Amino acid sequence: MSIFKKLFGKSSDSEPIKGSNKERSKYMPDEKPPLDEEFIHNFQHQGGRFLYAIDEKEIKQHFEDILVEHDYFEKSVLCFDEQLIDRFDGFNLDFNSSNLKSDFFLGTCEYVIANNGAILFSSRQVKETKPADLPETYVILASTSQIVESIGEGLRGIKHQSKGHIPTNITTLKNFREAAPKQDKDLMNYGAPKKRLYLLLLEDL
Repeated sequence: MSIFKKLFGKSSDSEPIKGSNKERSKYMPDEKPPLDEEFIHNFQHQGGRFLYAIDEKEIKQHFEDILVEHDYFEKSVLCFDEQLIDRFDGFNLDFNSSNLKSDFFLGTCEYVIANNGAILFSSRQVKETKPADLPETYVILASTSQIVESIGEGLRGIKHQSKGHIPTNITTLKNFREAAPKQDKDLMNYGAPKKRLYLLLLEDL
């Protein structure tokens, strides 16, 4: 995961740089950036808020920062995942699994998609609820091993992991910012909900 190594000093100065301009012919196609770098660029371009953590302590700190930023303490949180409820039970939050008018949604995802900055969900994370019906703010936990190149790769991963019991309600979300006037004419996003999304990404590679 080269971009994290660059950002957080996890590589040594002696590590060789591959694919330098001197080694490449001008007639060769441009090299694709590493998946992590591609994802971060596209996710932030979509307006997503990205928070990287190397351990559980940093996850908890980032989560607390989000609560402080929006004054979410003692507020209602929609969460379908009992493990997440146990994980964040010390933050004085009112967890529930049915109030779609909660202040924010806390969950996980299937994969994060590098080539368009999207987040891939299924019924394992959001049940049968449509993204448009979930709260306006998402706080999503994922790990670096969940970064894949494309939606197709993510779908293959879901199929491989499901072993014949493929989840339903498979959907992607990638609208994380307000559209400017007379903008956002992408037909693929037409009618798709725009959400404020914080991604807490834990290093596990």
